Amino acid sequence: MLYRYLLLVLAGTALLLGIQIPNFVDQYQKRLDAHLVEVETNLRGFQQIADRFDKGSLDALIARHEASSDPAFRAEAVPLRDMVERRAAFGAEALALQAPMPQQVVHLVLRGNRPLIAETRAAYSFNIPLTRDAVLAGAVSALAVVLVLELLSWPVRRARHRGGVPVRSTSRLRDL
Repeated sequence: MLYRYLLLVLAGTALLLGIQIPNFVDQYQKRLDAHLVEVETNLRGFQQIADRFDKGSLDALIARHEASSDPAFRAEAVPLRDMVERRAAFGAEALALQAPMPQQVVHLVLRGNRPLIAETRAAYSFNIPLTRDAVLAGAVSALAVVLVLELLSWPVRRARHRGGVPVRSTSRLRDL
């Protein structure tokens, strides 16, 4: 009897934790979008200069800054290049997150922007979103926990049954 209650508690906990997966991805995407808008805003003036003098090429504008005899312009090339690289990285990340939810999760785990993941985790807000993806992730998490526990307890129940002490079924899965 205690086993069944433990199983219910663990399944409920897994459900609530599983719901957080799409919630985390959503908060990560919002943070990514905010950073992308910020870097694009910061580059807007430089892009206008590049449009006027370098046929729209920020790389040509950066090269012009690097080749300048003025040390201030040469120094300005470094943060300008950093902004261009950040915009490219954030744009690629945003593109990768336009996939279905399972692929988004795999992308975040394997190739996600680590500083952005840490930033999202630090400011994470626990919610219970009742979206299709959240409910599905929660259900899959709960089912996985129940199946693992059932598989782990199966040899113990089988050994007890062989020893002459029949064990009452604690899972309705076997009754199906």
